[in-house]
Amino acid sequence: MSGGRKLVVEITSARDLMPKDGQGSSNAYCVLDYDGQRKRTKVKTKDLDPTWNEKFEFLIHDPSMPGDLEINVQNDRNNGTGRRSSFLGRVVVPVSTVPPKPEGVKWHPLQKRGLFSHIKGDLGLKVWWAVDEPPKSDGEKKKKEGKAEGAKEEKEGGGGGGGKKQNKDGGGGNAAEDGNDGNEDTKPKGGGGGGEDKPKNGGGGGEQNSKGGGGNASGGGAGKSKEVKREAKADNQPQMPRPSLITVPEADFTVKETNPDLGKAVDYRQHFDLVEQMSYLFIRVVRARGLMGKDANGLSDPYVRITVGAVRTETKIIKHNLNPEWNQVFAVGRDKVQGGTLELSVWDADKQSKDDFLGGFMIALSEVPVRKPPESPLAPQWYRLESKAGPGRVRGEIMVAIWWGTQADEVFPEAWQSDTGGHAMFRSKTYLSPKLWYLRVNVIEAQDLGGMDKGRVPDPFVKAQVGPYQMLRTRPASVRSSSPFWNEDLMFVASEPFEDWLLLLVEDASGPRGEILGLARIPLNTIERRIDGRPVPSRWYILEREGGKGGPFLGRIHLRLCFDGGYHVMDESPNHISDTRPTARQLWRPSLGVLELGIHGANNLLPMKTTKDNRGTTDAYCVAKYGPKWVRTRTIFDSFNPRFNEQYTWEVYDPCTVITVSVFDNRHTHPMGPAQVKDLPIGKVRIRLSTLESDRVYTNSYPLLVVTPQGVKKMGDIELAVRLSCASTANLMHAYLQPQLPRMHFFYPIDPRQQEQLRVAAMNIVALRLMRSEPPLRQEVVQFMLDTEAERWSMRRSKANYFRIMGVLSGVLAVMNWFSDICSWKSPVTTVLVHILFLILVRYPELLMPTVFLYMFLIGAWNYRFRSRTPPFMDAKLSQGEYIGDLDELEEEFNVVPASKAPEVLRYRYERLRGVAGRIQNALGDLASMGERLHSLLSWRDPRATAMFITFCLIAAIVLYVTPFQVVAVLLGVYALRHPRFRDPLPALPINFFKRLPSQSDRIL
Repeated sequence: MSGGRKLVVEITSARDLMPKDGQGSSNAYCVLDYDGQRKRTKVKTKDLDPTWNEKFEFLIHDPSMPGDLEINVQNDRNNGTGRRSSFLGRVVVPVSTVPPKPEGVKWHPLQKRGLFSHIKGDLGLKVWWAVDEPPKSDGEKKKKEGKAEGAKEEKEGGGGGGGKKQNKDGGGGNAAEDGNDGNEDTKPKGGGGGGEDKPKNGGGGGEQNSKGGGGNASGGGAGKSKEVKREAKADNQPQMPRPSLITVPEADFTVKETNPDLGKAVDYRQHFDLVEQMSYLFIRVVRARGLMGKDANGLSDPYVRITVGAVRTETKIIKHNLNPEWNQVFAVGRDKVQGGTLELSVWDADKQSKDDFLGGFMIALSEVPVRKPPESPLAPQWYRLESKAGPGRVRGEIMVAIWWGTQADEVFPEAWQSDTGGHAMFRSKTYLSPKLWYLRVNVIEAQDLGGMDKGRVPDPFVKAQVGPYQMLRTRPASVRSSSPFWNEDLMFVASEPFEDWLLLLVEDASGPRGEILGLARIPLNTIERRIDGRPVPSRWYILEREGGKGGPFLGRIHLRLCFDGGYHVMDESPNHISDTRPTARQLWRPSLGVLELGIHGANNLLPMKTTKDNRGTTDAYCVAKYGPKWVRTRTIFDSFNPRFNEQYTWEVYDPCTVITVSVFDNRHTHPMGPAQVKDLPIGKVRIRLSTLESDRVYTNSYPLLVVTPQGVKKMGDIELAVRLSCASTANLMHAYLQPQLPRMHFFYPIDPRQQEQLRVAAMNIVALRLMRSEPPLRQEVVQFMLDTEAERWSMRRSKANYFRIMGVLSGVLAVMNWFSDICSWKSPVTTVLVHILFLILVRYPELLMPTVFLYMFLIGAWNYRFRSRTPPFMDAKLSQGEYIGDLDELEEEFNVVPASKAPEVLRYRYERLRGVAGRIQNALGDLASMGERLHSLLSWRDPRATAMFITFCLIAAIVLYVTPFQVVAVLLGVYALRHPRFRDPLPALPINFFKRLPSQSDRIL
């Protein structure tokens, strides 16, 4: 029988509770409720800062929907007054956020039961979940009891891990009844001191000791029998395919600052000052002359073989030539150079027999000169070919140039590179997105349409198509006739050069399916372009018959066509956009600065595939995108710690943009079979430029995280250096006051739903165009960089957005808590100062706004010391990826459309989605009820309530008219800040009145 899962709660203490016994103190105790299970602590009498240190365990019946743990702090009134217990506050802990191991004491502020409850104080808790070990057989128990000395040896050897301290954790009963000390370490320990808290079958050591099964097991008898019953009950529960919680250590997700040696690639600051120097041996093979002829025709097919250490490569073969020219450059990394000599040999390629040796020579690497740009290129020299030891005769010379250089050398990008495995397709490249335009098709009207059936009046509509994937249609005409009128705009995305056609089909909605009344084909390169909202002249186009010209007159269609260059065509998510410029170049603003990115390398990458000898390997490369410019580093062949050390620059036109850097595994270095393989993503990093200080170099190591159906997984780290240089700080700050998008987006806005369709079309065009480059930037890479799946439903993203909203509202809640502390006179000095400040502002109301802005200035200046020193990064905790209660949520995120899962799984997901939607529905209903109650104040739906309210308004108007405003403000302020002795625990009269007002909820079926 598999072990169940339990929730462990340790109540440590509380502080600063509200006195409720009428004598300035309280008799506090805690009541814990979870999933129908209730437990309570002991009562601590006459103590506003009680200490319990009691531990409780609850069985988790459904790990996929664990629910919430609710802890109510009560005041026991039986100790003195004989009345029932009163409420001191409560804490609600979502169990889905509970870690799998005990952490430090966390203080939770006590929450109110109602809006006007008088609650204060905090409750200290330790909450974690653990896995119950299956009960042992009698033979195992006897074996353990007979080896008390052996248990001690196992502990010393790493097999026990638990010992005496761990037996307290496995007692099985309440800590309140057993009297355990809540301050001792209750962290479960695995065998060998490994620290893993997973159940292990057949392991007689660590996990069983951590549950009280080994060593001194006398304290777990009765409690263990109760645990067996609870485990049996848990096993009888229906189980859906829900894997256990997945946790990733928080330290893996942090950004670490690095200190690389920058600026050593060259001796001047122009290029490569953000990366480290990488030394290469460059061999430039130019040509040869006077070679021997080895073939029957007196000629040869020469090529050059280069051997240095373990690296061996060859030039291309020149057919039938004794004076060949190669003009090829080879770059061999210093880490690949072994030995002290370089050997170059010339060979004659033969298909039928062994290649013939034409001569060669060797050179000592210690004699190779060092070249540093911007020095002039090293002049090649002639070297006489020599024969091998033994018989044979050679002749001829070869011209080569050999030097030591770095990646800053101008020939490096096009050279044969040893760290790419010699593949020319894996060199670094720069790509540009196609220039995208919005095509506006204004379908005005048509005339003299002729249907197939002359006795029927057509019901025409127009279908427009651009390219193979974009197709839109108009609504049917308001009046059925042979001369319909639409005046409807259709928007498409087109790219330069305009090679496609605009196809317009006029179809009859009332006729047979697909009946075409006529069509028109318009080349895109004939359509007018505009950069503003000026009107474009319209034109009439003759409709043709489907299949070609000829036949009777089919009518004509009236169109207004133009390319709108005043818009920015979005091809990426608006949340992390990298460019906001319009299509028309004449509308661009001047550049604000330069963004420089140095890609140092990656560390500790995981194996992404296996070779033929079943060895794990990774062939990593990076892709960076900012604006229309894409860059791809070279592919480092077979390395888990690849070093790129490549630097790129971009012009910056808007500081509030994002650069995206991703790491991929090249799946085309090793053949994977006949199926089309895709490059797999290893991780992604986004950096918002507005978070960077000007002219400062940020060198950090970012975690590479990916979301998989098994949870969030760390794939390694990437080291980046980023610098934002601006020419004018004033221009940079002025950009913050400008609209983020061009003017056309505001004067002639596009519908949000249509904008999303255009964005998807633009992404497809960019992906297809870059796929046609040589070497191609593959479609899956472009889609991952542009986040094509960002709009799909995801329970994880929904939770993340919910907690983001809660984080935004936390400031408001903090202000409310601060005001509640002021009103409760928690700090009398602070409350008196607030009274004085309030009276000053009432006496001098002109100081109100200056005080508010001065306060915000002081807060901002104070927070300057605590500003972030690193750029933002992909946060697994913010993304709700650290603790995942149900991995089916992630599997649903990766499911294709239409779904391919079993009906039971789909039914389970549907029920879960219904539960989430039901909670949202109830929350919206509560908000609607509050708004309807406000509306009913003057609607006479409740005649008595409306009469009371308007009477109150009349009296209030008279009182406020005859009473100075400052007097009213002082009275209201002093009443709100009154001492708790003058407060009534019952709700205020306005609240009682408001909650009794009618709403529309009682009319809902």
